[in-house]
Amino acid sequence: MEHIHREILDRRRNNRGLPPYRAKLIPEVTEILAQYFAHIRPGAVVSGVRRVGGGASKEQFFFTLSQDGKDEPFLLRMDPRSAITETDREREFVLLKAMQGIVPVPEPVWVDAKGAFFPQAAAIMRVVGGVTKPSLSGVKVSGLGTWLGPDLRLKLRDQFLDYLVAIHAYDWKSANLPGYDVPDADPKQAARWSFNYWAEMWRVDEGATRPVIALAEQWLADNLPDTAELVMTHGDYRTGNYLFDEESGQITALLDWELARIGDFHEDLGWVLMKVFGTIDADGTFRASDLFEREEFIREYERRSGRTVNRKTLHYYDVMSSWKTTVIVAANGLAAARSQHNHQDVLLTFLAATAPMFADDLVRLLSQGDNQ
Repeated sequence: MEHIHREILDRRRNNRGLPPYRAKLIPEVTEILAQYFAHIRPGAVVSGVRRVGGGASKEQFFFTLSQDGKDEPFLLRMDPRSAITETDREREFVLLKAMQGIVPVPEPVWVDAKGAFFPQAAAIMRVVGGVTKPSLSGVKVSGLGTWLGPDLRLKLRDQFLDYLVAIHAYDWKSANLPGYDVPDADPKQAARWSFNYWAEMWRVDEGATRPVIALAEQWLADNLPDTAELVMTHGDYRTGNYLFDEESGQITALLDWELARIGDFHEDLGWVLMKVFGTIDADGTFRASDLFEREEFIREYERRSGRTVNRKTLHYYDVMSSWKTTVIVAANGLAAARSQHNHQDVLLTFLAATAPMFADDLVRLLSQGDNQ
């Protein structure tokens, strides 16, 4: 696996025996930020710190930084002790820098990758306006079963797909991306690295096996596909992970790049097409991220990217996506909640109850075999 993923796994193991984690209070965060900026920007004043709702992996806070008569809004993203997805702040920071001008992303400004100033690793970026779901969609986990409606769907769908094509077209070979290993030893290495990481993550957090997980893991190990072309993948591309202006329907920022890697574009497609991230109409019509029907999405991706989607490879990543999300909710999130190492233990426990949905999808997908 990638060296940074090995470090993440080791860190997660080492943190298991640590005391419970307590969410930081507003005065504490204000003081931490004040001390940080006293070091890197003397004279700057921190004010208006407030916690950001949503998200299941990071503590996030809006704040204002004032200096020389200028007020600037920023967002602090700070790791808890353990998260539902364990990631690396510096790696995310590097890629957000690289994606400036390629696709709309928040601008990263400062990073404390080792937690030298903050209690845990943290990054600070400029605030981008927008919402992740329609204001009338009610209280739900962003991205799960989101209903956009026909008007927003029409405004968002082309942007959504075109930005994914742009990410996959990014010239990573010419970029300086420290922290990103290239799986080029053999054609199966990209799939193997992803499989190895998530299989080990299950063992770190779950310990015991479950029949459907064991079956899926064996099938994935036996059917590793070749990767014909290495691209930059987003890793968590779906509705709920982008901001948009609700009135115009303009996407203002693509979010949550923490799972990005150099790999197979089919891995992103399998994630986009997951049923849990989509909508099923009363007539049974499924739309991925409530934007495209499955075959329509595949055809349009092929047309706009110039690539040919290998249906057997896509099926592999369909299976991997459902398996991966089962690992995330049933092992990673629940372990973080049980150990009291996360500020959203109630939400993580709630998300663990979605594991049977992914298990059911695994059964459906594995029953298909290689027949598409």
